[in-house]
Amino acid sequence: MTEPVTIVVVDYGMGNRRSVEKALEHVGARTSVSSDPAQLSAAAGLIVPGVGSFPLAMQRLRERGLDQLLRERVATGVPVLGVCLGMQLAFESSTEHGGATGLGILEGEVRQLRAGERKLPHIGWNEVRFQRASPLTGGLPERCAFYHVHSFAPVPAHEEDVLGIADYGAPFASAVQHDSFYGVQFHPEKSSAAGLRLLANFTRICSASPALSAAGAQAPR
Repeated sequence: MTEPVTIVVVDYGMGNRRSVEKALEHVGARTSVSSDPAQLSAAAGLIVPGVGSFPLAMQRLRERGLDQLLRERVATGVPVLGVCLGMQLAFESSTEHGGATGLGILEGEVRQLRAGERKLPHIGWNEVRFQRASPLTGGLPERCAFYHVHSFAPVPAHEEDVLGIADYGAPFASAVQHDSFYGVQFHPEKSSAAGLRLLANFTRICSASPALSAAGAQAPR
Protein backbone atom coordinates (compact mmCIF):
# COMPACT_ATOMS: atom_id res chain seq x y z
CA MET A 1 0.00 0.00 0.00
CA THR A 2 1.34 3.40 -0.89
CA GLU A 3 -1.07 5.20 1.44
CA PRO A 4 -2.93 3.71 4.41
CA VAL A 5 -6.64 3.12 3.90
CA THR A 6 -9.18 4.25 6.48
CA ILE A 7 -10.89 1.48 8.42
CA VAL A 8 -13.45 2.51 11.01
CA VAL A 9 -14.22 0.41 14.08
CA VAL A 10 -17.97 0.61 14.59
CA ASP A 11 -18.84 2.02 18.02
CA TYR A 12 -22.23 0.88 19.30
CA GLY A 13 -21.23 0.76 22.95
CA MET A 14 -20.15 -2.89 23.13
CA GLY A 15 -16.86 -4.65 22.52
CA ASN A 16 -13.14 -4.05 22.84
CA ARG A 17 -13.06 -1.20 20.35
CA ARG A 18 -9.77 0.41 21.39
CA SER A 19 -7.73 -2.80 21.27
CA VAL A 20 -9.00 -3.48 17.75
CA GLU A 21 -8.09 0.08 16.78
CA LYS A 22 -4.55 -0.33 18.14
CA ALA A 23 -4.07 -3.64 16.32
CA LEU A 24 -5.14 -2.02 13.04
CA GLU A 25 -2.69 0.82 13.57
CA HIS A 26 0.03 -1.77 14.18
CA VAL A 27 -0.55 -3.28 10.73
CA GLY A 28 -0.48 0.11 9.01
CA ALA A 29 -4.13 1.08 8.65
CA ARG A 30 -5.47 4.57 9.27
CA THR A 31 -8.24 3.96 11.77
CA SER A 32 -10.74 5.50 14.15
CA VAL A 33 -13.61 4.43 16.39
CA SER A 34 -16.93 6.02 15.47
CA SER A 35 -20.70 5.70 15.38
CA ASP A 36 -21.08 8.65 13.00
CA PRO A 37 -22.89 7.44 9.86
CA ALA A 38 -20.97 9.89 7.66
CA GLN A 39 -17.61 8.53 8.83
CA LEU A 40 -18.77 4.93 8.50
CA SER A 41 -20.07 5.56 4.99
CA ALA A 42 -16.81 7.20 3.89
CA ALA A 43 -14.53 4.43 5.22
CA ALA A 44 -12.78 1.94 2.96
CA GLY A 45 -13.76 -0.82 5.38
CA LEU A 46 -15.54 -1.41 8.68
CA ILE A 47 -14.88 -3.66 11.65
CA VAL A 48 -17.77 -4.61 13.93
CA PRO A 49 -16.39 -5.77 17.30
CA GLY A 50 -18.53 -7.12 20.10
CA VAL A 51 -18.57 -8.64 23.55
CA GLY A 52 -21.86 -9.29 25.33
CA SER A 53 -25.36 -10.42 24.46
CA PHE A 54 -26.83 -10.61 20.97
CA PRO A 55 -30.22 -9.04 21.80
CA LEU A 56 -28.68 -6.01 23.53
CA ALA A 57 -26.16 -5.53 20.72
CA MET A 58 -28.92 -5.52 18.09
CA GLN A 59 -30.95 -3.07 20.18
CA ARG A 60 -28.01 -0.67 20.31
CA LEU A 61 -27.32 -0.97 16.59
CA ARG A 62 -30.97 -0.20 15.81
CA GLU A 63 -31.06 2.74 18.22
CA ARG A 64 -28.13 4.31 16.36
CA GLY A 65 -29.46 3.42 12.91
CA LEU A 66 -26.37 1.33 12.26
CA ASP A 67 -28.17 -1.91 11.42
CA GLN A 68 -29.37 -0.65 8.05
CA LEU A 69 -26.09 1.16 7.38
CA LEU A 70 -24.14 -2.10 7.80
CA ARG A 71 -26.48 -3.93 5.42
CA GLU A 72 -26.08 -1.15 2.86
CA ARG A 73 -22.28 -1.12 3.15
CA VAL A 74 -22.08 -4.85 2.45
CA ALA A 75 -24.59 -4.52 -0.41
CA THR A 76 -22.35 -1.94 -2.10
CA GLY A 77 -19.27 -4.14 -1.77
CA VAL A 78 -17.55 -2.39 1.13
CA PRO A 79 -15.46 -4.92 3.13
CA VAL A 80 -16.87 -5.48 6.63
CA LEU A 81 -15.22 -7.69 9.26
CA GLY A 82 -17.28 -8.93 12.21
CA VAL A 83 -15.31 -10.02 15.28
CA CYS A 84 -16.78 -12.40 17.89
CA LEU A 85 -20.28 -11.05 18.65
CA GLY A 86 -19.82 -8.75 15.66
CA MET A 87 -19.68 -11.87 13.48
CA GLN A 88 -22.77 -13.39 15.10
CA LEU A 89 -24.84 -10.24 14.52
CA ALA A 90 -24.53 -10.69 10.75
CA PHE A 91 -26.74 -13.78 10.87
CA GLU A 92 -30.53 -13.92 10.73
CA SER A 93 -31.18 -14.68 14.39
CA SER A 94 -29.86 -15.95 17.71
CA THR A 95 -31.35 -18.15 20.43
CA GLU A 96 -29.52 -16.22 23.16
CA HIS A 97 -31.70 -14.85 26.00
CA GLY A 98 -34.95 -15.91 24.39
CA GLY A 99 -33.96 -15.05 20.85
CA ALA A 100 -33.47 -11.99 18.69
CA THR A 101 -33.36 -11.02 15.02
CA GLY A 102 -29.97 -10.22 13.50
CA LEU A 103 -28.77 -8.25 10.48
CA GLY A 104 -29.53 -11.06 8.02
CA ILE A 105 -26.39 -10.52 5.95
CA LEU A 106 -25.80 -14.27 6.13
CA GLU A 107 -28.46 -16.97 6.37
CA GLY A 108 -28.35 -19.06 9.53
CA GLU A 109 -28.87 -18.98 13.28
CA VAL A 110 -26.56 -18.39 16.24
CA ARG A 111 -26.84 -21.14 18.86
CA GLN A 112 -25.14 -22.15 22.10
CA LEU A 113 -22.05 -24.30 21.63
CA ARG A 114 -22.60 -28.04 21.97
CA ALA A 115 -19.78 -28.24 24.49
CA GLY A 116 -20.71 -31.54 26.13
CA GLU A 117 -18.87 -31.82 29.44
CA ARG A 118 -16.70 -28.79 28.71
CA LYS A 119 -17.22 -25.51 30.50
CA LEU A 120 -18.86 -22.48 28.95
CA PRO A 121 -17.80 -19.95 27.95
CA HIS A 122 -15.12 -21.40 25.72
CA ILE A 123 -12.04 -19.36 26.63
CA GLY A 124 -8.56 -19.81 25.20
CA TRP A 125 -6.53 -20.74 22.17
CA ASN A 126 -8.11 -23.15 19.71
CA GLU A 127 -7.04 -24.40 16.31
CA VAL A 128 -9.05 -23.22 13.32
CA ARG A 129 -9.05 -25.37 10.17
CA PHE A 130 -9.52 -23.23 7.09
CA GLN A 131 -11.77 -24.90 4.52
CA ARG A 132 -10.85 -22.90 1.42
CA ALA A 133 -8.63 -20.12 0.17
CA SER A 134 -9.59 -16.54 0.99
CA PRO A 135 -7.83 -13.17 0.85
CA LEU A 136 -8.59 -12.91 4.59
CA THR A 137 -6.35 -15.90 5.39
CA GLY A 138 -3.54 -15.36 2.88
CA GLY A 139 -0.16 -16.37 4.29
CA LEU A 140 -1.68 -18.32 7.19
CA PRO A 141 -1.34 -22.12 7.49
CA GLU A 142 -4.40 -24.29 6.86
CA ARG A 143 -4.49 -25.00 10.60
CA CYS A 144 -3.85 -22.04 12.86
CA ALA A 145 -4.60 -21.25 16.52
CA PHE A 146 -6.56 -18.16 17.55
CA TYR A 147 -7.89 -16.87 20.87
CA HIS A 148 -11.60 -17.51 21.48
CA VAL A 149 -14.00 -16.21 24.15
CA HIS A 150 -17.64 -17.22 23.57
CA SER A 151 -20.58 -19.45 24.49
CA PHE A 152 -22.47 -19.13 21.20
CA ALA A 153 -21.50 -19.62 17.56
CA PRO A 154 -23.30 -19.32 14.22
CA VAL A 155 -24.71 -22.25 12.30
CA PRO A 156 -24.58 -21.02 8.68
CA ALA A 157 -27.36 -22.23 6.39
CA HIS A 158 -24.91 -22.56 3.48
CA GLU A 159 -21.71 -24.58 3.70
CA GLU A 160 -20.02 -22.32 1.17
CA ASP A 161 -20.19 -19.44 3.67
CA VAL A 162 -17.97 -21.34 6.13
CA LEU A 163 -14.34 -20.32 5.90
CA GLY A 164 -12.91 -21.98 9.02
CA ILE A 165 -13.97 -24.61 11.59
CA ALA A 166 -12.84 -25.23 15.16
CA ASP A 167 -13.90 -27.79 17.76
CA TYR A 168 -15.14 -27.41 21.32
CA GLY A 169 -17.12 -30.49 22.21
CA ALA A 170 -18.39 -30.41 18.62
CA PRO A 171 -17.32 -28.56 15.45
CA PHE A 172 -18.42 -24.93 15.06
CA ALA A 173 -17.97 -22.24 12.42
CA SER A 174 -15.12 -20.01 13.56
CA ALA A 175 -14.70 -17.98 10.34
CA VAL A 176 -17.16 -17.10 7.57
CA GLN A 177 -17.22 -15.15 4.34
CA HIS A 178 -20.14 -14.05 2.17
CA ASP A 179 -19.78 -11.39 -0.52
CA SER A 180 -17.84 -8.53 1.12
CA PHE A 181 -18.62 -9.64 4.68
CA TYR A 182 -15.97 -11.52 6.64
CA GLY A 183 -16.49 -12.83 10.15
CA VAL A 184 -14.35 -14.49 12.80
CA GLN A 185 -15.55 -15.96 16.08
CA PHE A 186 -12.11 -15.49 17.61
CA HIS A 187 -10.32 -12.26 18.56
CA PRO A 188 -7.57 -11.46 16.03
CA GLU A 189 -6.42 -8.51 18.16
CA LYS A 190 -5.61 -11.01 20.95
CA SER A 191 -4.17 -13.73 18.69
CA SER A 192 -0.53 -12.68 18.39
CA ALA A 193 1.18 -12.84 14.99
CA ALA A 194 -1.56 -14.86 13.28
CA GLY A 195 -4.22 -12.38 14.33
CA LEU A 196 -2.18 -9.42 13.15
CA ARG A 197 -1.62 -11.17 9.82
CA LEU A 198 -5.37 -11.61 9.42
CA LEU A 199 -5.97 -7.91 10.18
CA ALA A 200 -3.23 -6.95 7.72
CA ASN A 201 -4.97 -9.11 5.12
CA PHE A 202 -8.27 -7.36 5.81
CA THR A 203 -6.53 -4.02 5.38
CA ARG A 204 -5.27 -5.15 1.96
CA ILE A 205 -8.80 -6.27 1.05
CA CYS A 206 -10.06 -2.78 1.89
CA SER A 207 -7.26 -1.17 -0.12
CA ALA A 208 -8.11 -3.24 -3.19
CA SER A 209 -11.90 -2.98 -2.90
CA PRO A 210 -13.73 -1.66 -6.00
CA ALA A 211 -16.02 0.14 -3.55
CA LEU A 212 -13.23 2.66 -2.99
CA SER A 213 -13.76 4.08 -6.47
CA ALA A 214 -17.24 2.95 -7.41
CA ALA A 215 -20.10 1.32 -5.57
CA GLY A 216 -21.02 -1.97 -7.16
CA ALA A 217 -23.73 -3.96 -5.50
CA GLN A 218 -23.31 -7.71 -5.80
CA ALA A 219 -26.19 -9.81 -6.99
CA PRO A 220 -28.24 -11.42 -4.20
CA ARG A 221 -28.09 -15.17 -3.67
